[in-house]
Amino acid sequence: MRLLLIRHGQTPANVLGQLSTAHPGPDLTPLGRRQAAALPEALEHERIDALYVSTLLRTQLTVQPLADALQLPVTVLDGVHEIEAGDLEGSTRWQDARTYLQTVFTWRTDLDARMPGGPSGREFFDRFDASVARVADEVDGTAVIVSHGAAIRVWAGGRGRNVSPEFSAEHDLDNTGIVVLEGDPASGWIVESWQGEPVAGPAFADPSAADPTGEAVT
Repeated sequence: MRLLLIRHGQTPANVLGQLSTAHPGPDLTPLGRRQAAALPEALEHERIDALYVSTLLRTQLTVQPLADALQLPVTVLDGVHEIEAGDLEGSTRWQDARTYLQTVFTWRTDLDARMPGGPSGREFFDRFDASVARVADEVDGTAVIVSHGAAIRVWAGGRGRNVSPEFSAEHDLDNTGIVVLEGDPASGWIVESWQGEPVAGPAFADPSAADPTGEAVT
């Protein structure tokens, strides 16, 4: 199957550089709504068969213009929400953002490492894998999952057979950036493309936003 992992549109927390992973999460900014509105045209070359989102509000708002254009229902998945920040939730301190990113990218070698007050790598992969397996069972063609910056980067880097976890740590993923994979849970996944800019191009980016979950680890 073909799997399009799309990061949600911009939120106020992204602009502030805030670790915001709790439910239901923030709304989209005006730019985030424009990013979402650009999805139907940007993806018109794709034959999309099904749409899925996380349990967080921002993914559901992001997918709505695409769902309206394609006249497809949207299914909420329990396991593709953002990696929980635990004790770091709500922080705008760069030190905490660094701890968050260092923790999630430590999972490439140590799945038992745990976010302070939050999940382990094993717990994250178990929930995300289960949701992707459900999608693979339900869809033969192309599926879209609108998810989150760190969640997409960590899962694709960990499950893509042709990329390393280091690659996902070193490459950012802007709001409405897409990672495209081909494969299935049984045979594995190949990362076909990793788009580090919004689907509609650089004009829909916000370089002033200090957004921790989408930034490269340097």
